[in-house]
Amino acid sequence: MYQALYRKWRPNRFADVVGQRHITDTLRAQLESGRLSHAYLFTGTRGTGKTTCAKILARAVNCTNLQGGDPCGECPACRGILDGSVLDVVEIDAASNNGVDNIRDIRDEVRYTPASVKKRVYIIDEVHMLSQGAFNALLKTLEEPPEHVLFILATTEINKVPATILSRCQRFDFRRIAPHDIAQRLLEIAEEERIPLTDGGARMIARLADGALRDALSILDRAAAGSSGPIDEELVASGVGILAGDTAVELMRHILQGDLTAAIAQLGESYTAGRELGAVLDQLLGLIRDMLLVHTSKGDVSALLSPAYSPQTVAQLCEQVPASRLLAYTGILQEALIRMPRAANRRIEAELCMVRLCRLQAEDYDTLSGRMDALEEKLAHGVVPAAAPAPASQQDDDGFPSDQDAPPPDDGDMPPFDAAPQKKPEPAQPKRLECSPQWNDITLAAKKLLPMSTFAQLTFAKGILHGKDLYVVCEDPFTYELCNETKVKDALSRAVQQVTGQAYRVKVMEESSVGTLSTKANPVDDIIRRAGELDITLEIND
Repeated sequence: MYQALYRKWRPNRFADVVGQRHITDTLRAQLESGRLSHAYLFTGTRGTGKTTCAKILARAVNCTNLQGGDPCGECPACRGILDGSVLDVVEIDAASNNGVDNIRDIRDEVRYTPASVKKRVYIIDEVHMLSQGAFNALLKTLEEPPEHVLFILATTEINKVPATILSRCQRFDFRRIAPHDIAQRLLEIAEEERIPLTDGGARMIARLADGALRDALSILDRAAAGSSGPIDEELVASGVGILAGDTAVELMRHILQGDLTAAIAQLGESYTAGRELGAVLDQLLGLIRDMLLVHTSKGDVSALLSPAYSPQTVAQLCEQVPASRLLAYTGILQEALIRMPRAANRRIEAELCMVRLCRLQAEDYDTLSGRMDALEEKLAHGVVPAAAPAPASQQDDDGFPSDQDAPPPDDGDMPPFDAAPQKKPEPAQPKRLECSPQWNDITLAAKKLLPMSTFAQLTFAKGILHGKDLYVVCEDPFTYELCNETKVKDALSRAVQQVTGQAYRVKVMEESSVGTLSTKANPVDDIIRRAGELDITLEIND
């Protein structure tokens, strides 16, 4: 009868346990010195070796020929425990035996000495599932058991175990197994089982296992049963329902370029191929995590990256991409993953997520610096704010009519039919609205006087100093209403006086009404500037 790989290759010695050397070395030292505890508590995530180490420890305490702290596997006690014929080693599932009566049975049994081995061992798996009454019934026995009894408790949720139980046990915390250790073990087992597993396939399985070797062996078992060819990344991704490494990188490139059509098309291909869209989004989230590590770290983080992507590929992806943009992607993906289980149509939910990723908005950024990075990135790619429509009567900045508006000269000596046809002047192009150089300093000074949410909204406004007025031009109605509040205008008035040393009146207006801005409100300033252009020296008396 076929036996699953994780059962067939369960370690029988501490030396074969992968990734938990800090625990196995301690247990072997205790066995060799004879300084064993009466109760052990093994905690950690699934598939990391808790039950395996408990079974090895149960054999080791009864082994008559220890070999460096490991059970020999040849003595009657080791063979009997392995084949289940020794009844003094009891493994209990607390999920289905969690009542007071089950613990009372154990309490009654511990008084009897073992029949064929040195110690009676109770392995209680998922001990956090015991009821409160069962925990209370176990306390006294766990604190002072007979010398011939050993308790080994295992749990994945240590927070649910009462402190009274924790204080009576020697606790060992099992770590998640490193991906490279899982990949190496998979290649060793595949070679013994004659499974054509490639290095790329082993790395992808190790990443998907999330630190659990048992999960990795289950994935390998499924992949080996479903194919007779080499088990590579593409085959593993197809079997699990996620994107292959190259496909995920290509999808991320579409998102970074804002190519919504290509991103939706690739998502549709994944859906048609039967891949779970939630797993696809989760995979993108993992790739962004690697990009953030490479982008923000100053040292070598290749050992911390997922084995599915090379450090060079991740580095190329995050070139010229600000960290704030990656953080915005993370927030969007996390929100989509939360909504996905409850969505009526998961494909539409995933496609809406692609739309948000490819069309980032200001509200997708959590911080002011993120919004500033987004604005700088748009300007770097040539995206400028839309210019306001030109007013009906074009005027120069100095308020005087332009030459185009001036009437044509009256050449009375020339016949009307000899006059050259008057060419209709082309409409003047609207001038691009630019902030005054002092606006950045003014907003920084106002930051100390305003709440952070209000200060963040100022980034969507432009400040223009003209004469004795500070015009605050807002790009949307919400910003206009916020900046038009008295406290905001007072803060800006104080800030501009602090920066320039002069008092200015603060006037708030919407960008759509910029055409109504009259520069003739300050005729003295216009005359002084006009005189400077004509090299005329004026004497100004206050």
